[in-house]
Amino acid sequence: MSLTKALTIRHATMKDVDQMLSIINDYAQKGLMLPRTKLSVCENLQSFIVAFDGDKVVGVAGLHILWEDLAEIRSLAIAETAKGQGIGKHLVLSLIERCGQLGIYRVLSLTYQKEFFEKCGFQIVAKESLPQKVWKDCINCSKLPVCDEIAMIREIQ
Repeated sequence: MSLTKALTIRHATMKDVDQMLSIINDYAQKGLMLPRTKLSVCENLQSFIVAFDGDKVVGVAGLHILWEDLAEIRSLAIAETAKGQGIGKHLVLSLIERCGQLGIYRVLSLTYQKEFFEKCGFQIVAKESLPQKVWKDCINCSKLPVCDEIAMIREIQ
């Protein structure tokens, strides 16, 4: 997907990993998302897309399939220098399109960015309505007893 002459979105490759980690873990240090290790990003590389400005990664997002009818957008992060340009929305829409191609018709985000995801067509749901997520990932999360993230779902037609 091309956004401008210099800005494009594509599948992540191994050469992108260090730049991706820098952006993701910058958000994690601010308490806005969980940190990722290099091993975790490498093991799940096929699920990530990146936005580029020239040869620099300026945005990253991952799509994790939780069940036959549910996928999750993970590690959505935009470089400080690239915020406010619509990159996050383009990444989300690219992943939603991918879900449609895969035959997955519900997309989840656990987020602190409620307004952003509402603009992308997501609606708040109770975390308890997502047992696939709770028992697969949340059960091992350090935030489980006091998780303050908002669960949001977008239905895809």
